[in-house]
Amino acid sequence: MTTTTPWSLLDLDRALRASWAADTCSPDDVTRVPWSADNPSWGHCDITALIVNDVFGGELVVGEVFLDTEQRGFHWWNRLPSGVELDLTREQFRRGETVRDARAVARPPGPLRRWDEYLTLRDRVTAHLGDLPAPAA
Repeated sequence: MTTTTPWSLLDLDRALRASWAADTCSPDDVTRVPWSADNPSWGHCDITALIVNDVFGGELVVGEVFLDTEQRGFHWWNRLPSGVELDLTREQFRRGETVRDARAVARPPGPLRRWDEYLTLRDRVTAHLGDLPAPAA
């Protein structure tokens, strides 16, 4: 019989923050602003939202990121089954970016565009917390 230790959302948040690094940052974001430990969530919204979705389920939410009038990409976060929206990487926007046109989206199937970074981040979070639920289908 395997015994698991329960952990909280705060534990997951701490494990994610300790696991973000340059090698898991989105290459699209690194070309605009280099990743640094001063802004560790930079470029991690998509794979962070997927890990939160693995653990808590719910919906993925995506919005368009703008700096002034120029679209600079997309931002991902979670809507938990309770309806509460949870964004663990929102603080990455420090230059006046805004997020517009939020919408719930289906989880992408199979290996993702950033599959290797997602798996690396999952492995690091697992090292902090123990086994995570299997990735959602």
